[in-house]
Amino acid sequence: MAVPTSPAPTLEDAIQAALATVDDPEIHRPITDLGMVKGFTVADSHVKVELLLTVAGCPLRDKLTTDITAAVTKVPGIETVSIDFGVMSEEQRKALQSTLRGGGASAEPVIPFAQPGSRTRVYAVASGKGGVGKSSVTVNLAAALAKRGLSVGVVDADIYGHSVPRMLGVEGRPTRVEDMIMPPESHGVKVISIGMFTAGNAAVVWRGPMLHRALQQFLADVYWGDLDVLLLDLPPGTGDVAISLAQLLPNAEIVVVTTPQMAAAEVAERAGAIAMQTHQRLVGVVENMSWLELPDGSRMEVFGAGGGQTVADSLTKTMGASVPLLGQVPLDTRVREAGDGGTPIVLADPDAPAAKALDEVAGRLAVRRDSLVGKPLGLMVTAKKG
Repeated sequence: MAVPTSPAPTLEDAIQAALATVDDPEIHRPITDLGMVKGFTVADSHVKVELLLTVAGCPLRDKLTTDITAAVTKVPGIETVSIDFGVMSEEQRKALQSTLRGGGASAEPVIPFAQPGSRTRVYAVASGKGGVGKSSVTVNLAAALAKRGLSVGVVDADIYGHSVPRMLGVEGRPTRVEDMIMPPESHGVKVISIGMFTAGNAAVVWRGPMLHRALQQFLADVYWGDLDVLLLDLPPGTGDVAISLAQLLPNAEIVVVTTPQMAAAEVAERAGAIAMQTHQRLVGVVENMSWLELPDGSRMEVFGAGGGQTVADSLTKTMGASVPLLGQVPLDTRVREAGDGGTPIVLADPDAPAAKALDEVAGRLAVRRDSLVGKPLGLMVTAKKG
């Protein structure tokens, strides 16, 4: 008896399979799954693809052209590809939004990182005062984590003093799909910042409720995808944003940045101690600008010594749990130069002592949180004693 065989794949099947290997550069899912491929036609060795963009003037259409061409021309018999770009209708964009949100588009989007099943590790990088290099530490940790192959996002929550886009070399602006925001990406890190929505270097003059709403939108309206780690660069101090963070992301873990200077350390202790009131976990302390390495191999302690360990010890006592000193980062002009150039030092000069120190801190944070969904908890039922 002859065994039935499946029909051999056609050329159209091969082209469809090739298109399915192309991911949207912003959403990182196949364009065929997102409803972006309206259709295609084949004439001799040429394929014409009809592609629907989420918005007119999509900044990544050149990237899509390159990727689609590379994928389709791998199909035997296909030599050239052309792309006819169109734009999704309102109904198609709403369908895409529903797909990305798992079948629902609620009037008040939820914050995925605050849900019980979330496996994203959320770190809020805080400092007691400005000028200690908190943003520099944040972007370097993000780049180092992404370099390890993790999916990483950064929220520039320092609304008044936003600097993350420049330090990560982000040039693009977010794309809107209905009421969802697609964050730009640089060095493998997804980024959102109020600086992407203001004209030039305009100042942001907002009070508490507007700050809270901005942070809420960054967390709920932005499509982050499945992140391993989310970092938030908080403004210095213990003001409105720190309070809003505790309300919106009670599971966020705090990393405190300080310098060795005792005056900075004392202020940093207050920034860390807010975790006692918000019931958030303190992961540890990063001491920045610890010393300057001189040409003869000696160290100059420009800002004194011991501040980071002092903060860690004090917070350990306050919290009643271990708050370690995660690392000491040397003072190095290359950190500033790399930040101004848009490429964090962990990528621009990975062998620099400061880069190695930051990479070691990232290694201690590079742990995805395990979800308890569907896992046995090992609990035993015991009889109640009378």
